[in-house]
Amino acid sequence: MPMKTKGRVVRGHIVTFDEQPCRKMADDCLTEIENGAIAISDTGRISWLGDFSDLPGEYADQNVDDHGKCLILPGFIDAHLHFPQYRMIAAYGKDLLDWLDRYTFVEEQKYQDPVHAAHAAGCFLSELTNNGITGAMVFSTIHPEALDALFCAARKQNRAIVSGKTMMDRRAPAGLCDTASTSYVQSKALIEKWHGVGRLEYAITPRFAVTSTESQLELAGTLCREFPQCRMQTHLSENTGEIDTVAKDFPWSKDYTDVYDRFGLLGSKSFFAHSIHLGERELSRLQESKSTLVHCPTSNNFLGSGLMPFKSFEDMNISLAVGCDIGGGTSFSMLQTLGEAYKVSQLSGTRLSAFDAFYYATLGNARALQMDNEMGMLKEGYWSDLVVLDPCATPIMKERHTLSGSLHDVLFALMIMGDDRAIRQTYIAGVPCKATL
Repeated sequence: MPMKTKGRVVRGHIVTFDEQPCRKMADDCLTEIENGAIAISDTGRISWLGDFSDLPGEYADQNVDDHGKCLILPGFIDAHLHFPQYRMIAAYGKDLLDWLDRYTFVEEQKYQDPVHAAHAAGCFLSELTNNGITGAMVFSTIHPEALDALFCAARKQNRAIVSGKTMMDRRAPAGLCDTASTSYVQSKALIEKWHGVGRLEYAITPRFAVTSTESQLELAGTLCREFPQCRMQTHLSENTGEIDTVAKDFPWSKDYTDVYDRFGLLGSKSFFAHSIHLGERELSRLQESKSTLVHCPTSNNFLGSGLMPFKSFEDMNISLAVGCDIGGGTSFSMLQTLGEAYKVSQLSGTRLSAFDAFYYATLGNARALQMDNEMGMLKEGYWSDLVVLDPCATPIMKERHTLSGSLHDVLFALMIMGDDRAIRQTYIAGVPCKATL
């Protein structure tokens, strides 16, 4: 059963985005309450928020978690990371395909053991908590046991997790390959077992075209049609060597995106991680289908994959999201991920503001996942998934904070200098989950 809360009041400097900053003036895109308070019901949802001086009398007897001048934002949402790669950070590889062969596939084979998977699930979710990530869309492995372990652990925390059994029937070790038919049968059984249980949702998950045959991709499309309530997640155009491999494997295709399109994998619930090297036809088709491209800057930089032109895609009205992509990504920290996204935007000749960045880490990712009706904002009736950020978490951050003259300054310093030390507390459905010293 999920953890329960007795109801509490959380006090601090409230910041929540109401709209996308690039589409609104700065003053209109967010709500800010410096002396704010959030009342949390025993169901884990927000029952009231506003200025602490206006706190209704009915909450006067509840416990108050006073975070002083720290910022309280909606919990971060990560749109792309890999549960079985949680301990593979900083594994050296020449490029994506070399890194997969040398490290990833070796590690992922261990997840057929339910005991190993259960231990890993606990470690993985703890790292999310330590970094203020309250919801995420996650890759697992081909093993149903691994997904069961992840979902069981997330369910106990009442955490919003979207995940699915990975589908791979070629170009991987025997211990990591299923078949087209077994991937379909097992995925269908897992959807029926887990989708909609608590805050858990299923994502149909072909790893990428390099490791799936046409038969498997066709059955992935069949699953999407049979279960339209589910998400679909995969990888697209991360690395030029990968693109060349796909072109050879699918000689009939117009381009990489066309492979997924042929099998019915584009759509408003489809997520394509990386998406760096895309042509005009691909971008037009992805925009038309309302598919989402997920920016993974720390991973792209670490593996030398390339610079995603995030702001240019935004100007094209393409649906976008952000993810840390552990373990190609080099940190669980959404703050560091946003900092790297800013640097990539600078190198691409554009500029990602702090308001833009924090919007994507909260409401933007929730909207892409079509979960913004109950998370991604601080609003009455929404889940009380919260992250408390301390802009003075380290001595040098405290010194830097003395120069901040606006909320944007504070947020910008946090995303450039911050990491897990800046996470004062994480609340999942109203329950404080981060161990504090």
